[in-house]
Amino acid sequence: MTTTVAARPAFPSRRPPAKAAWTVFLTGTGLLWSLTIPAQARPSYDGSAPTCFLTAGGALEICRDGSEAEGVLAAPPACRFARGVQLFRMAKTTPPGPIQAIFQGESPLPGKRRGEDCPERQAFDDRDGGALHTGISPEQLATILPPAQARFGVALPERRDRRRRRQERTETPQEGIGPRDPIAISGRDWAGEEYSYVFMLGQEADGTGAEPSEDARPRHRGRSRREAADAPQQTLLRRIQIEARTLDFVHYEIRTRNEDGGLAWVPYSEDGRKRTAPVPAAILDEAGKPIASACPASPFETRGLSGSISIVEKTYHYFYTDVLPEDCGLPPEKRRMGLFLRTATDLAADKVWSMPRRLGGALPANSLVRVARGKDATRWAVSYTCSRPANAPGGPVADICLQYTTGLDPADIAALTLYADPVEAGRSPAYLGLRSGGNGAGRFDRSAHFWMTNAYGNLDVPTVYAGKSGLLTWVDRLAPGAGGYEGSRVYGRPVNWATWTTRRTGSP
Repeated sequence: MTTTVAARPAFPSRRPPAKAAWTVFLTGTGLLWSLTIPAQARPSYDGSAPTCFLTAGGALEICRDGSEAEGVLAAPPACRFARGVQLFRMAKTTPPGPIQAIFQGESPLPGKRRGEDCPERQAFDDRDGGALHTGISPEQLATILPPAQARFGVALPERRDRRRRRQERTETPQEGIGPRDPIAISGRDWAGEEYSYVFMLGQEADGTGAEPSEDARPRHRGRSRREAADAPQQTLLRRIQIEARTLDFVHYEIRTRNEDGGLAWVPYSEDGRKRTAPVPAAILDEAGKPIASACPASPFETRGLSGSISIVEKTYHYFYTDVLPEDCGLPPEKRRMGLFLRTATDLAADKVWSMPRRLGGALPANSLVRVARGKDATRWAVSYTCSRPANAPGGPVADICLQYTTGLDPADIAALTLYADPVEAGRSPAYLGLRSGGNGAGRFDRSAHFWMTNAYGNLDVPTVYAGKSGLLTWVDRLAPGAGGYEGSRVYGRPVNWATWTTRRTGSP
C-alpha cells in the first residue's frame, strides 16, 4: 500500500453527502441506549435527531457530535485488502511508543516478488483466506496501514481472467494455516514473560461424520441435477483456534505438536512456507478438547470463534461468537449465534482455555461482538454489528452498536439486551451513527470491526485523541475502492475509523 491519506478532524454536516467520498472525513450523529433504564435523548446540534443516550445503567452518556472524528485509515490498491484491523499498543515501550497494526490481508500472488506491482484481484468473501499482516502505525493516523510481509498465507477464491481456460478459473484454493481474524495480546509480562501472542482461526476436517444440510451443499450452477449429484462433495470443516508467539511482530513461532503429542513451538520460515511450514495444532481447553466451531460446514461457509481477548486481573478473557448447535442444520444465513466466554491464566500452557460459558440470549446470524475493558473504567465495553431501527435517520442501514456494562462481572454482559425484537432483524437503538463510507445511495457496510487496544487487549486511543474513550476500525465493502464500484468486494475497499466519547451523567 502506497497511498497516503491524512487524518483530520471531522466537520459537522446537516445531511449525508450527495455521493460517497471515501477520502473525505465526515462525522455522524449517533444514538446509544441503555436498556436498563429509559433512554433520555438530547436534541442534536442541528435539531434533526437525538445525539446522546445513556448507557452503563444510566451512569454514562455517549454523544457523537461534530467533535467526533471519522476518517479513512487505509485506501488499499485493487490488489490488496485489510480486514479486522486491531491497533495494538506495544507493552514494553515508553509512551506513546509504537503501535502495531495487525490485520488479515492479501496473500502474495505466486511468482510475484515483494514490492512488484500486482494486477487487480477479484474475490468476494475474505473470511477464509489471506495472510497475517503487521506493521508500525503512527499515533496521528496520518498514513494508510503500514506495508508488511505476508505470513501464514492461504489463497482466496478468486475470479480468473475470462481468457484463461475453465479449469484455471475454478481451481479450489488450498486450506492451510489461515490467518483468519487475528487477535494480538501480551503474554504474562507481570511474570517476566517477553512474548506477545497472535491468535488466528484455521480450519480442519470435521471428524464427526456429520452430513451437510441441503442448503449447505455446494451449488453447481448451469449443471443438470444428475451432474450435480455425481459431483464429489466438499469436505466438511470446522474452524479451530491456532496460536503464534513473537518477540517483535516480525519473527514468529507456531504452536504445534511433536511426534509424542507434546506441545512444541516451531519457528515459522518464510523461505520454506510452501513446503516445510509447520502444521498448527488446535488450542485445547481444560478438558483436552480442541477449541473448534460448533457446526461443520463446507470450506467457505464455516462460522464461529471470532471475537476479542482482554486481560483483567491477570486473567485472559476470550469473548467470541459461535453458531448455536441447535441451528447447525439450518441454512448458513439463518444460523443464530451465541456470545461465549472462556478464560485462561497462561497462554503457553498445554491446555489453555476454560470450558465455554454462554453470555446472554441468541444473536442474529453472522454477528460479530468485541468485548474489552473500557478505557480508565471498571466496565466492559461491548461493540457489535447491528442495523439502525427502521424509524432512525437513514432507515435500517448497517452500523456498529456500543454499550457499556455496570461493572466487570461477565454477568453484566449477559444482562445487556443487544438487539430489539425481532432479534433476527439485527436492529438496535444503540447504534453509533457512523457516516463514513457508503455507496452514495445511503447504503453502508460495516464489516469486520475492531478497535485500538493496549497490550492487555483493553481500550486505548492514540495520543492525539487522548480525551476520547475509544477508536473503532471497520471495512466498508460497499464504498468505492481502487477498482471503483465494479471491483472486488474484498480487494481495494477502504478501511475507516471513528472515535467516541463517554462522560458521566450530570457532568457539564
